[in-house]
Amino acid sequence: MSQESLHSKQLVKNKSKAQSTQQFLDIEQIKDGTVILKNGSLRAVLMVSSINFDLKSSEEQDAIITYYQNFLNSLDFPIQIFISSRKVNLGDYIAQLEARSKEQINELLQLQMEDYIKFISSLGNMTDIVNKNFYIVIPFSPVENKKSTLKEKFYEIFTPKKTMVEQEKKSFEIYKDQLYQRVEYIQYGLNGIGVRMVPLSTQELIELYYSLYNPTSIERLGMAPLEEMAVKTSLYN
Repeated sequence: MSQESLHSKQLVKNKSKAQSTQQFLDIEQIKDGTVILKNGSLRAVLMVSSINFDLKSSEEQDAIITYYQNFLNSLDFPIQIFISSRKVNLGDYIAQLEARSKEQINELLQLQMEDYIKFISSLGNMTDIVNKNFYIVIPFSPVENKKSTLKEKFYEIFTPKKTMVEQEKKSFEIYKDQLYQRVEYIQYGLNGIGVRMVPLSTQELIELYYSLYNPTSIERLGMAPLEEMAVKTSLYN
């Protein structure tokens, strides 16, 4: 068997494996910062900052607990709070330090940087440095359509495919708007206790879900810190 035949056979095998894996995933598609599940429901994911609760005074802690309790009681839809823990790969950081150390003219600063690089390297070898990210998953399920009448069934049969696609696109936009109304409500509700949030974009959602389904292949999510992400006060600005 030729090398080209073996290569083609391997590609077909990999493609078949990928398709069989996707059959077990609930995700149908990710677009416009929205996760679309196979059952037609939508999901938005917010990346959430943390607060130093232990450093607050007892009065502030009581106020935060009361505010958060009232916020949860005000919700008329479910939410999921998710914490992702990932081992931080210090390789890139150490490489940047080494490059800067070589460019350093001051010998004293160069020696200090070399000592710092050794300390970081030894620290990474002795213990696992874990980075935690906090997320809120917000769902929206479209209301099930009532059974089609005979007239509507005839309309569906003779409706051009292009028109049907346009209707599906219009329905998605409507459902997405309703989903992001919930997102805005969550942002507004938790803003009172000093928590900052930002919806994940399409690329960030792909990276997040890929890392969840491939925990051994990724040590760190390739997304910017919360401070560097564009936080929008209104989704419709």
